[in-house]
Parts: sequence; C-alpha cells; structure tokens
Amino acid sequence: MTPIDTDVLVVGAGPTGLMLANQLVRRGVRVQIIDRHAGPSLQTRALGVQARTLEIYSKLGIIDRALELGKRGTGATLWAQGRKIGRVPLSERGQDATPYPYILILGQDDNEKIMGENLGRLGVTVKWNTELVGLDQDVDGVTATLKLADGASQSLSVPWVAGCDGARSAVRELSGITFPGAPYEHVFFVADVEMTGRMAPEEVNVYLWREGFHLLFPMRGQNHWRIVGILPEELRGKDDVTFEAVIPSLHKEAGAELDFKACTWFSTYRIHHRSAARFRDRRCFLLGDAAHIHSPVGAQGMNTGLQDAYNLSWKLALVAKGQAGEALLATYEDERIPVARRLLNTTDRAFKLVVADNWLAGLFRTKILARIAAFAMSRKAIQEFAFRTVSQIGINYRNSPLSKSLQPLPAAAPQAGDRFPWLRLQLKAGGPVEDLYRKLDDTKFNLIVIGQLLEKTPDLGGLLNVYGIPSVPGNSAELARLQVPQPSFYLLRPDGHVGLCGKHLDPAALKRYVSGNLHFAL
Repeated sequence: MTPIDTDVLVVGAGPTGLMLANQLVRRGVRVQIIDRHAGPSLQTRALGVQARTLEIYSKLGIIDRALELGKRGTGATLWAQGRKIGRVPLSERGQDATPYPYILILGQDDNEKIMGENLGRLGVTVKWNTELVGLDQDVDGVTATLKLADGASQSLSVPWVAGCDGARSAVRELSGITFPGAPYEHVFFVADVEMTGRMAPEEVNVYLWREGFHLLFPMRGQNHWRIVGILPEELRGKDDVTFEAVIPSLHKEAGAELDFKACTWFSTYRIHHRSAARFRDRRCFLLGDAAHIHSPVGAQGMNTGLQDAYNLSWKLALVAKGQAGEALLATYEDERIPVARRLLNTTDRAFKLVVADNWLAGLFRTKILARIAAFAMSRKAIQEFAFRTVSQIGINYRNSPLSKSLQPLPAAAPQAGDRFPWLRLQLKAGGPVEDLYRKLDDTKFNLIVIGQLLEKTPDLGGLLNVYGIPSVPGNSAELARLQVPQPSFYLLRPDGHVGLCGKHLDPAALKRYVSGNLHFAL
C-alpha cells in the first residue's frame, strides 16, 4: 500500500469531478483525480450551462473563457405542428435576478476543457487510464486499489474518496449502494449540423409533435445547431442509423424549409432515470451521474452535478483541514438528495408527458399543452418562476439543519437556506454602487449586516468576511426591490446560501450557530 500526499481521491474527470477538484484545491485541499478513460471526452450530449452554474464559474475565474467558447441562448421558442406557439424570455425575466440571465450553450467537452485547464493552473493534472477496482474503508481512511495504464495494480491510502465516475460508478458499486430506476423505452438521437430554416436565432427551439419532440440548440459558429430528438419508431432497433434517415421526420414536424448543409456528428442513445439510495457511505461520497441521472428536459443534469460538487467542496475542505467536525459532512446528503429527487420526479413527469406514444397523448401535446404553454408563458409571474426554476437560482436548502433564523423575517424576504439574491449596493456611504456578488469571497463565510451597527463577531480562524451595508437612499431602494428587510443580517455560507439570518445580529447566537451547526471548534 502506498501512502500518498493527498486528502481526497476524486474518481472521474468529467464536469462534476473537475469542479470538485478545482474547488477543493483552491481551498487548500490536496487532491488526486483519476479517470479510467484515455483522455477527455470529445463528443457530448450535455449542452446547457444555467445561470447558477455561471455564477459559480465566475467565482472560479473561468467565466470569461466559458462565455468566449459558448453561445448565449436568450430564450426558448415553442413550436407545435410547424407553428410558433410561445416563447420563454430568459433574458428579460432574469436580468434583475442574476448577472447571467440566459442559458449558455456550451458542450460538456468544452466545460471539461475549461475546468481542466484551470485545474492545471492550480498544479493538479488528471491521471488518465487509471481505474478504481477496489475500496476498503475503516474509521481512519480508505484503501483504494487502482488499475494503472500498464495493467499493474496500486493500493493507495487516502482519507476521503469522491465518486464522480458516472452512471456506472465504481465507487457506488464498490460501496454497495443501490441505484434504483429504469431506462426510458425511447431511443434518442443527437446531431451536430449546419442548417438554415425558420428557427428563432440565438434561442433554444422546442418542437412538439404527435410522436414526441425535437430540441434545436444554437451553437457557436455560422448556422451551427445541435439537434436532440426521439428516433422515429420505424428506425428503433435498427443498426447503423444515419442522420439522413431522420431528416424526413424533421421536415415533417419542424418544417419542410429546413435545409441541411452538413452533419459532423450523429449518435443514438437511451436515457435512464435513477437515483442512488444514498449519496454517502462513511468516507466515500457520490456526486453527479454517479448519484442521479435524469431525462434531458430542462438541461438540468450536468448543472445539478456541478452544484453537488460546489455543495460538498466547502464542507469537505473544512473537515479535511481540521477546521470543522465530520458531522458537517452529513449535511451533503441532507441538502442534495431532496434536490436530486425532486428534479428526478419533475423531469420524469414532464418527460413522459412529451414522449408518450398514444394518439391521445399526441393530441394533448400538440393541441392542449401547446395552448396552455403559450398562455402561461405570456404571464410575467410565470415567466419569472420558469426562469428561476430552469436557471437553478431558485434552489434552496430551507429544510437543512444548517438553515436557521434567529427571528422570523417577512415571508417574501430571503430566508435561511435560500441563495442570497444578487444585489448592487453602496458598500460605503458616498461610495460607488458595487456588485455584491463580485465582492463576496466564496472560500470564506460572508456576514452581511444591514441597517444596524456592526458588533464584534467570531473570526472563524480567518474564514469570515463582514460587510456593513449603510442606510442610504440608493441601498434602501435596492433592498426594497428584493424585499430584504431593514434591519437584518445574513450569514452566507461559502456556496452563497444563507446559513443564519434574523433581524438583529446577536454575536453570542452567531457563535453558538457556528459551533453547534457548522461544528467549528472555537
């Protein structure tokens, strides 16, 4: 057995594993990341990067590169039987909620490239052709057995293991964690094409039809689109299906005027819906597709895995560095299992609705559902709700043991467990208006004190920044817009969610929260 100078072994170098490794390393944790494949993926089905993920990318320092490689989708246009029936305006409804009010169309391969490059700058490289084949846990650590590129075996002793190794996760299987669920009966296809037609430019185009749906994503480049759809029934079960074979169904349902110039990639695949029975076995954790896999409805899967990593990283970093007790790690499951299962249930229901094969479902989809969607999406409140849901900025941990309130706040105010809203404020009286998100350090806790004097607070070993928000007219208007009360205070966790809040800051209560809920040794 080889002791290695590392705190966490990350298994899997897809988006989730790379995000976790990046977040841990920048927090001072020693990481080794392995992957059984020979190198990064070159072709991928995951496409949409949601606003909440882009906020995380900003903190990681890779947002400019992502925006350079991606294409902004400002909305989604809905079609049925060749007619435009409605539009979901992402940019208009998200512009006051996030710095990134759109979906960024950026392939999983490019996401991996960006995060891999950043990880390299932090001094860590992926060990490819390295497969996890054995796990043995005790109270002090994990013995991981690896199969190396030359076929030799190596046993490593590490404190923690993170399974980010996909739907066929070795960490999950070796930990004896079940993965209940099933595949959908339909066969899907994905194609990269150069094409022209009546599609709404710069937007995701959703085509509902009697036998299913097609999704058209605008990609970087001239007339470059990614198509995701259901394989026509007559083609299912056939070998070597080509893109040319699905063109008739595209012409029939999305319009005969579609003109296909070239297809550079075509693949068929099946989709599963599954959720692991647990996301943790003692010193081993499951994240991303190793823990949950979903239908493609809403472009949520990859983003959910990235948020798994963001949630676990700050907790695991505190514990690995001896700054917090291991009890803090139990909140990873407490917070992320409900998110994953709620997403699984909602996407599963939506997916079954849009792919049901019987004639009645087809009629409902193209006639009734289309009209309901068109009517609903003409309403501002529904548009805003849809944006908060799809963008993932509406995810909260209100039922988490880490979410506490000293005094009740108005129901419309940000609550314990919520992602703290995006605010632009004067941080000093007479000073400039600043983007509060840019000021917050996500490697630390951030205490925001509004409309009251700052009092002495615990410093958390240098892990707490404190911001006093002065009571000036411009600030009052901005706070009122998002119904943040005055006076109030919010202790933000490193991931930007509210841990403790209330009307009046009580340093003694804050200290009790930090020691009792965050398990800090003060």
